[in-house]
Amino acid sequence: MAADRDIKPAFTFRHLSNKKMNFMQERKNSDLLAKWSMQGRIIVQAFSFDEYFQPYDKDTFVQAFFKDLNVVANLKMISPSTCEWTTLGVEVKKVEAEEIPCKQVSMSFFDCLYTNEIVRETGHINKCLDEFYEDFVIADRLRQVLLLEDSDNYQIFSDTERKEFIFRLFKHFCLGGMLCQFEDTIDPYLEITKEVYKEIVSVQKDPETKGIRVISTVWKVTASDDYGTCYPSTKKHEQTFAYLIVDPIKRHVHVLYHCFGGRLFCN
Repeated sequence: MAADRDIKPAFTFRHLSNKKMNFMQERKNSDLLAKWSMQGRIIVQAFSFDEYFQPYDKDTFVQAFFKDLNVVANLKMISPSTCEWTTLGVEVKKVEAEEIPCKQVSMSFFDCLYTNEIVRETGHINKCLDEFYEDFVIADRLRQVLLLEDSDNYQIFSDTERKEFIFRLFKHFCLGGMLCQFEDTIDPYLEITKEVYKEIVSVQKDPETKGIRVISTVWKVTASDDYGTCYPSTKKHEQTFAYLIVDPIKRHVHVLYHCFGGRLFCN
């Protein structure tokens, strides 16, 4: 056991506590997140590392991340018992990381919402009769696209497109938290998706094609201790999530975290 403790981890991390996310500082975004019942329950943190990274290092990287003492002491989450912010603070025994495709570099990805009459030319979202899906009220065609697999509108995005990180971000913001007040127009959802994606996903010009390509690697992560899943929460929900977004050039990793619930009280 002593020999195991002396083995140097493949990756070591430092918390970049002074790094602020621009989109989180803007008043209009804070107001929207509050309206969508996500303000106070969503955070982006940044960590740095010095080691060379390749996407195939996934298992080694995420294991090292959740076992790193700087991460354990600084990685924020909402306590399921107190509904207050705390840190991970436990020894993680198991980490699961799902690789999330991240190739999109244009918001034209969402043009099909207009061409399929989910959204009018004015940007207004077309309404529908109310339906219920788990914790969500479906009162418009946009939420049919996002949630109802048996809806004709669901088919406008392929299964491959739905796996894309930009689609996941968009869906998370559209669905919001427990007390979410939905928008009547599409623009706020698209704008905040664009701002967040642009800030935490890194791109560069391809030397051969001269086009822009994504260089970040994205994983959706869960971590478990001796008692079961402990991060992002002990309570599973579609809107409770944590993503690691790794920039191999700057050697930064952003953590995008949200815990579903009411804004100011525990459920």
